[in-house]
Amino acid sequence: MDRSSRISRETSETKIELRVDLDGTGKQLINTSVGFLDHMLTLFAAHGGFDLEVNAEGDTWVDQHHTVEDVGICLGQAFAKALGQRKGIRRYGQQIVPMDEALAWVVVDLSNRPYLVYNVPKLSEKVGEFETQLIPEFFRAFASKAGVTLHINLSYGDNSHHIVEAVFKAWGRAMKQACETTPDADGVPSTKGLL
Repeated sequence: MDRSSRISRETSETKIELRVDLDGTGKQLINTSVGFLDHMLTLFAAHGGFDLEVNAEGDTWVDQHHTVEDVGICLGQAFAKALGQRKGIRRYGQQIVPMDEALAWVVVDLSNRPYLVYNVPKLSEKVGEFETQLIPEFFRAFASKAGVTLHINLSYGDNSHHIVEAVFKAWGRAMKQACETTPDADGVPSTKGLL
């Protein structure tokens, strides 16, 4: 079964083309015009084993908010479309990932019930040119459109770059685990019979 999807979104603020293959090998071709977001999405795809292509243009002369949020929206829509009825998936995934002094723990449920818990203490205002307050906005957009319950927790860490990198790597690995298909599953992993 093909578990890939393509999403196009164009507004007065952004223009985005995005493709994801859940059963890929971690290949990435990412250009959002927001360098730090490119770096984090590259890590997400590589650690999740997802093939990911993103081409985004946005009104970054205003700020990075619209681009970052809209990429989150498109990525969420792409995962929802690629997962289809979510038959045969593991549904749950969790990973704890260190990055030097930082330790992040991410847990996901592909429940079709969007919810974000973001327990990351205030980071430095910026990493390079990237405004760190956009990170929960990105994850909120993704969770909302993907239908994912997403818990992001930081156990500890000092360096903001390391913290965010640990989060994205853990998120990629948790999503990989949750998206995996199980050979003995013949329906959706829910007693309701529907996700």
